[in-house]
Amino acid sequence: MSDLHTLSVKALAESLRSKQVSAVEVATRFLARTGGNPHNAFLDIDSEVTMAQARASDAKLAAGTAGPLEGVPVAHKDVFVTRDFVTTAGSKILQGYRSPFDATVVQRLAQAGMVTVGKLNCDEFAMGSANENSAYGAVTNPWDTARVPGGSSGGSAAAVAARLVPAATGTDTGGSIRQPASFCGITGIKPTYGRASRYGMIAYASSLDQAGPMARSAEDCALLLSAMCGADIDRDSTSLDMPSEDFSASLNGSIEGLRIGVPKEFFGEGLHADVRAALDAALREYEKLGAKLVPISLPRTELSIPVYYIIAPAEASSNLSRFDGVKFGHRAKDYVDLVDMYKKTRAEGFGNEVKRRIMTGAYVLSHGYYDAYYLQAQKIRRMIADDFQNAFKECDVIAGPVAPSVAWKLGENAGDPVADYLADIFTLPASLAGLPGMSLPAGFGASGMPVGMQLIGNYFKEAQLLNAAHRLQQATDFHLRQPEGI
Repeated sequence: MSDLHTLSVKALAESLRSKQVSAVEVATRFLARTGGNPHNAFLDIDSEVTMAQARASDAKLAAGTAGPLEGVPVAHKDVFVTRDFVTTAGSKILQGYRSPFDATVVQRLAQAGMVTVGKLNCDEFAMGSANENSAYGAVTNPWDTARVPGGSSGGSAAAVAARLVPAATGTDTGGSIRQPASFCGITGIKPTYGRASRYGMIAYASSLDQAGPMARSAEDCALLLSAMCGADIDRDSTSLDMPSEDFSASLNGSIEGLRIGVPKEFFGEGLHADVRAALDAALREYEKLGAKLVPISLPRTELSIPVYYIIAPAEASSNLSRFDGVKFGHRAKDYVDLVDMYKKTRAEGFGNEVKRRIMTGAYVLSHGYYDAYYLQAQKIRRMIADDFQNAFKECDVIAGPVAPSVAWKLGENAGDPVADYLADIFTLPASLAGLPGMSLPAGFGASGMPVGMQLIGNYFKEAQLLNAAHRLQQATDFHLRQPEGI
């Protein structure tokens, strides 16, 4: 099958089950496509490990004991620890680190039968909106290699868009699944906070981090999310005690009468005209499918940026304190005492953006500033969550942009980190509220670059979101288009 790399997750799974192709053939094809590491998407590949997993999948397929995704390739964002691949979180401080165990998300996808191709590049410790903060170089966008792929899951988005893998894992703290999915023209979903285990996911901001799948379509994301989710309360204190759910079962349901909320704050000044035009056209498609557009308000949208950039760095300053050169990771070679070792290790191991956020976090938690900044941010966070609940009294799902613009040029915001922060304005509110959110291709904007539509649902309404996205994808072909030369 010469077109293996163009097949969806579902199509690959069906081809493997029907013996049209073997897992070894599939793995061989995708490993070949990663040769030369296009777009700098991968940080670690081990063909021997991948082929061993593929042979094991073929044995299960032959024995009739295959999992639902047996033999389908996947690659993992490099913040998920893995036994068989190096895990660096995109940082020099973890260069060469090998975990003694797999993250729960990695483990569950393996139990479903997926074959791991490798580990994917990301912003260092998932801190960034462009994937330019990786210690191992920036990832490039397959639609235009002079542009960013979005961040922090930029390697995941670029790998799926370039058909290096049919699916990948990502993490979303403030939009890091949705924004790169939008910039690279693929689909990605962040489930309700706590639905996917955080065990083995290197923490950035513990009350915000959430794992999710990235693939070409909502149908593929539903298959992966079904395998990823489920209670893990013995290992993750933030895991919800909820059983796994078959998100595919709700696809193809009618959206006649579905109330789609359109927040006025998402369509005001700052939203680029080309993005707005693509979204307006996609919303009209929803109306043709029988959905009803409802104007709503999320009045504290603008406050999400200062709130997030107080809470997330505060949590990061605590989480990253474990990287001190004592037990694992990089250690400075020359130091005079323990404190000097801490200082030199972190100065050498952490990049500028990580240092910036650690210092910001330490500041807002310090004596005299905790009440003025951190405590006030937590209060507003609750108000942002309340805004959503008020909105959901009037609508079923919320639709809007993922980012104000299409992907910008590499280096365009160099020296101006605030410009990257401001690009998160539409994704941050759902993250602060812990709500499920996703991005799906909705058209193209300036220079032919992809535009994503964001759908936000109420708590535990992932199935409703995926169905709404799937129905739009049945009516359009944006998710099927691919960059030139793929």
